[in-house]
Amino acid sequence: MRIGWSISPACLGPTIIEEVIVETKYRLQAGLLIPLPRGASWGIGWVMAACLILFVGETQASHQGHSTHAETERHEITGPGHPIPSLPFQVFLGNGKEGSGVGGLDPADLDAAVQTVIDACVLLLQHRTDYPRFDESLRKNALQQVLIEPTVVNDEGKAFPFLVARTKEPGRVILLISASSLKDKGYLNHPDTLVPVLAREFQWVVSKADTAPKPKTVSLERDLQKAPIRTDQEIKGLPPDERARSLPQLFDNYLRTVDDQRSLEGQSSYEVGSSVPVPPTQSDSTTKLYEIRVREALQKIVREPYFEEHTPKAVRSLLNGTVWNVAFVKIDQRDWATRTRVLSEEKAVLVGEPSRRIQPAAILVNIHRTAAPDDPFYQDTQGLPMGALSADQLARVIALEIQHNIQDKSLSGHTAQDALTAPK
Repeated sequence: MRIGWSISPACLGPTIIEEVIVETKYRLQAGLLIPLPRGASWGIGWVMAACLILFVGETQASHQGHSTHAETERHEITGPGHPIPSLPFQVFLGNGKEGSGVGGLDPADLDAAVQTVIDACVLLLQHRTDYPRFDESLRKNALQQVLIEPTVVNDEGKAFPFLVARTKEPGRVILLISASSLKDKGYLNHPDTLVPVLAREFQWVVSKADTAPKPKTVSLERDLQKAPIRTDQEIKGLPPDERARSLPQLFDNYLRTVDDQRSLEGQSSYEVGSSVPVPPTQSDSTTKLYEIRVREALQKIVREPYFEEHTPKAVRSLLNGTVWNVAFVKIDQRDWATRTRVLSEEKAVLVGEPSRRIQPAAILVNIHRTAAPDDPFYQDTQGLPMGALSADQLARVIALEIQHNIQDKSLSGHTAQDALTAPK
């Protein structure tokens, strides 16, 4: 059966799924999602699902709970707001959602959390030119309030350090902060250490507040039933050359190496080892350049003994259907260098013969971004933009991203989060 789909940006994304694929806001999407019934009804459901194809599109666990709906009313504020000098929003304390608990906090901890966040915001304001997302949120008046709760949970009940939720007022959001997380991570009464962490959350503040129209996506096709995926046991027994021969077969009908939004069309590229952007010679020259580089990197991952020894999950995931999209993207509204976006369990697809139920993932590489010090591949990139990496460097980046971030079961909060914004 050959399944065709046209992806709607509303399904995807941070996406950023705001957290299945194509990270999606622009909205970059990992692929097409087909809701499938379980048990004996799977066969019938598979046929009917072809008419209901969804495309769901994207980091790290701290962003998995970002909400896609206006839900300010779900958070009860206790007491007056705490103003921050020269800032248009206040900091409030809240009870959190019912059943979220207090996280072993006493009143002194909650007071310390409020003061720490206030002091961190003051530091951000004093150095706002160093934190462009924070500065942008102030210029757009995007943040309505900061709400500190004992424990912050998403709709599925999973706890997160931070969560951004839209309000009923277009273009405004609230930032939820977990007091118990601040305490556990040693941020209480240390606003200077909280500043870089809090600053990163403002990319989600800006993203969630964005009300600009989303662009259309291109129509893609995958032959899910005939995808030549392998079992983990088969992969383990394959010699390197056989693994390398298996990969091109997946390129033909399953594993995509270009993003569905074609975000690199007309964009600049980089020569390997250089941070200087190079204008494209043709509208699709950058897209083709990085598709070739990604495929070369993936071949290295499945063939070279280094990756089998150090990142075995990456080798398996590329050949067993877990990953169905690895691509460079241009997402100026995101500060990350790489992201993994996994389809939620209820959006899993049937792949191969015999059919296997899989939650496929997209691995996104943000072309102009550099690695952060806490990225596992930071040393490998030598401070270069992702687009300037050699195939050898890129292979390590992709392998480490998969090894660290692919999960056997995705979290629906994560897959719904990071919608990618289209390039201007």
